[in-house]
Amino acid sequence: MKKIKSNKIFTVVILSAAMATGLAGCGAASSSSSSASSSSIAVESTETGETAAATETTVETAAETSAETTAETEVETSAETTEEAKSDDSGYFTDRDLRQTADTSEATTITVESNQDITITEEGVYILTGTAENSTIIIDVEDEEAKVQLVLDGLNVTNDDYPVIYVKNADKVFITTTDSENTLTVTGTFTADGDTNTDAVIFSKDDLVLNGVGTLTINSTDNGISCKDTLKVTGGTYVITASSDAIEANDAIYIYDGTFNITSYKDAFHCENDDDDTLGEIYIKDGDFTINASDDGIQATSILTIDGGTFNISAGEGLEATYIIINDGTIYIEASDDGINASQKSYSYSGGIEINGGDITIVMGAGDTDGIDSIGSLYINGGTIDITANSPFDYEGICEFNGGTVYVNGEQVTSITNQFGDMGGGMMPGGDQGQGGGMMPGGNQGGGRP
Repeated sequence: MKKIKSNKIFTVVILSAAMATGLAGCGAASSSSSSASSSSIAVESTETGETAAATETTVETAAETSAETTAETEVETSAETTEEAKSDDSGYFTDRDLRQTADTSEATTITVESNQDITITEEGVYILTGTAENSTIIIDVEDEEAKVQLVLDGLNVTNDDYPVIYVKNADKVFITTTDSENTLTVTGTFTADGDTNTDAVIFSKDDLVLNGVGTLTINSTDNGISCKDTLKVTGGTYVITASSDAIEANDAIYIYDGTFNITSYKDAFHCENDDDDTLGEIYIKDGDFTINASDDGIQATSILTIDGGTFNISAGEGLEATYIIINDGTIYIEASDDGINASQKSYSYSGGIEINGGDITIVMGAGDTDGIDSIGSLYINGGTIDITANSPFDYEGICEFNGGTVYVNGEQVTSITNQFGDMGGGMMPGGDQGQGGGMMPGGNQGGGRP
């Protein structure tokens, strides 16, 4: 197991005004980062497996950022280089979450070296670059409100048995790509950190935000990205190959935008909290998703909401959650079990599927498979649904076909035929079968909304 020795200060290169201006994709305002404050740099480096004391070099940081500029919604860069923050009407994302370029005017630049771990212990912006083997960037900040931003600018690290980025403690960590290619890989069996099972190339115990304008490639013998809190993705390109889940989180996964090319031998996206089944939500506003998963393409424990995006999913099950809401998006699913499946992952909500819009195509494999399968109710209020399957619909609660266009095996239908135990033959538009249904998300009965 990697040992992180304390009180060993890593020698870093401070980003000079010339380097800040010339750094590709960083959008740094021209300023000298050699103007130091009284606080010392909070980056530590330890050589793996060595017991000899490392040379200590204290490097002073740039002047402390004022409270106004470090506030999560107030981070600014120069007018020439700042990408204007995207707008958000969902309430899930802050202004800083949506900013795809970092303010690097006072950033610290760190070039990774093989067999050396880097520990960051203070809030700030850190540019990471270089190629190394067996090097871990550890964020361990005592301040519970501290925010750390890692700017990946041509970072390429391959580890044998430990995460490349390991967030032990912080309020929130941003991982932002410049206009660059970055590759993080773990090739062997992960080694635990005490009681913590570090099982991902990027492993975070706290809130994590991924954004940027570059590409991040992740190769893992276990999980790709694991967040034990809330994970957000607002931009960037992600190419992930993982032997387990590609992207997982405990409390929630919120995606505003991004391009995802995922090969996963379990789930591509997985959100589950073993201790609280009211959590485990996934919300997707937009993005481009190419998913090849052995199990589920996207699985949420509680509610899965899709407001837009383009999805090309090949998986055991395409979409799965207790309650699924599709408002918009272009969704193509090839599945060997169920295309869209509402199953009882959480007992805090009744199962159900609600389709209000979008262009959905589902192609099912032969055998005991369902195009759309709901353990509870099914509401089709809009959109276009095209299903090729022996069993297009299977639901156990009520069904309402209130709008939209539905094709089954190439023919448009005007009623929904239930394959579940011959429970009702079909529903005409606006029909009401009145069988069970239970409580919808938010405690509404019948056709209510979350």
